[in-house]
Amino acid sequence: MTRVRANLLLLVAAFIWGNAFVAQATAMDKMGPYAFVGVRFLLSAIAVLPFALLERRRGDTPLSAADRWLILLIGIVFLLGNVLQQVGIKHTTVTNAGFLTGLYVVMVPFMAWAAFRMPPNPIVWPAAMLSIFGTFLLGGGGFDPPGPGDLLVVSSAVLWAVHVTAVGVAVMRTSRPLLISVAQFALCGILSLAAGIWLEPLSMAAVVAALPELLYAGLVSGGIGFTLQVIAQRWAPPADAAVILSAEALFAALAGGVLLGERLGLVGWSGAASIFCAILIVQLVPLMRLRASAP
Repeated sequence: MTRVRANLLLLVAAFIWGNAFVAQATAMDKMGPYAFVGVRFLLSAIAVLPFALLERRRGDTPLSAADRWLILLIGIVFLLGNVLQQVGIKHTTVTNAGFLTGLYVVMVPFMAWAAFRMPPNPIVWPAAMLSIFGTFLLGGGGFDPPGPGDLLVVSSAVLWAVHVTAVGVAVMRTSRPLLISVAQFALCGILSLAAGIWLEPLSMAAVVAALPELLYAGLVSGGIGFTLQVIAQRWAPPADAAVILSAEALFAALAGGVLLGERLGLVGWSGAASIFCAILIVQLVPLMRLRASAP
């Protein structure tokens, strides 16, 4: 797979996740965050498991002990990132949550630099800052005083940066993206649902009421979106991936306008344009330099 196609897959994943924002928001009226995350990713694991088994049959290299530990780490980080973000959203504004979650875009190049022992393409730095600025404008260009929910969302942003970097390492080491997807889904689903049963008032009626949101978030956003991410990151550098995935905020705003009747003002559209420009910079500038250096 070429780098361009990998980046396009990441853009599709961002589109899917952006639309999932609506499902995540409306589901909180029907069930708690732990139970929602648990059921959502158990559905994701079930959906991807057959393909992971097929991938295993085709694989000829067994996983090392280090590979297994790395996949376990990815699953734990994935669990904590999802839970902290979902709980944090309940205790902060959407504006704050959107901006603070986007901070992981700036963190990833530093973590990737440490993990791969090589600096990212220099164009990533201005693109990352432009995407953060765009996310800030997309949320209205304001920022309320920080509270407990904000700290949870910032913590989740750190974990998302770790996740993007660790997935990049794991898929290059193992060439088993579907196995990584199933492992993180299953671990997240089982542990989060157990916490939901223990901490939240959970009933079958609540699950049925939130079934449309669970099906989209679990099968489409989880089963397809996160799997596209781990597949694409075999060919896309983590820093590039972080900038492209920041388009999630842009697609969330569009989905909110279409499905919930929300509207963007001039500031919001300026933010959307900034994110779009950041994605184009990461995608096109390396290609332009490659063509310019070709004989």
